[in-house]
Amino acid sequence: MAVADPIARLVKELARLPGIGEKTAQRLAFHVLAAGPEYAQALAEAVIGVVRDVRCCSRCQTLTDTDPCGICTDTRRDPRILCVVEGVPDLVAIERTHEYKGRYHVLHGALSPLDGVGPADLKIRELLVRLETDPTDEVIVATNPDVEGEATALYLARLLKPTGVKVTRIAQGVPMGGDLEYADQVTLARAMAGRREL
Repeated sequence: MAVADPIARLVKELARLPGIGEKTAQRLAFHVLAAGPEYAQALAEAVIGVVRDVRCCSRCQTLTDTDPCGICTDTRRDPRILCVVEGVPDLVAIERTHEYKGRYHVLHGALSPLDGVGPADLKIRELLVRLETDPTDEVIVATNPDVEGEATALYLARLLKPTGVKVTRIAQGVPMGGDLEYADQVTLARAMAGRREL
C-alpha cells in the first residue's frame, strides 16, 4: 500500500472488524483522517471506553456499564417471564418491537459442536442459577432459527422441563411482506404448524 505507515496501520486494524474488507477499511481510515483530530480523539476514546467500562450484567449477562443493568432493575418489567437470546443484538431487536415487557438472559452464542462450542461455553450455568433463585413462570427461548439456534433451543427445553417452568419457543414462519411462492419448505411447514385462530 502506497500510503504513510500510520494510515496503513489503521487500515489494517479496521479491516480486522467483521464485515469490513480492505477497501471499506481504507475508506474509513481516510474519513477519520479528513474529519480532523477532534473526531479521531472522540472515536479513540469511545473505543477505549467500551473496552474499559462495558461488562456482563451479573443477572442477565447482557453488556452494560452498570451492574445490574437497566433492564434488570426496571420495576415495570415482569420478573417472572424470561426471554433467552443468543446475543445482545437479539435483545436489542426484541426491545425495538416495544412488545416484550419481561426480562432477558443472554447466552453469548449458540451450541455448535462443529465449531467446538458446547454448553460450558455459553451462559447456561448462570441461567440455571438464576432460575433457582428468581421465581420464574415462563422461559421464552428466542434463539435464531438456524441449526445452531434449534440445537440450543432443544437443549434448553430438555434441561429446563424438569424444573417445572413453562418453556416456550418464539413463533417462526413467513415474514411480513414475504411471498409464499419464495418461502422455503421448512419455513412454510413451521408457518402452518404455528397457525392461530383469527
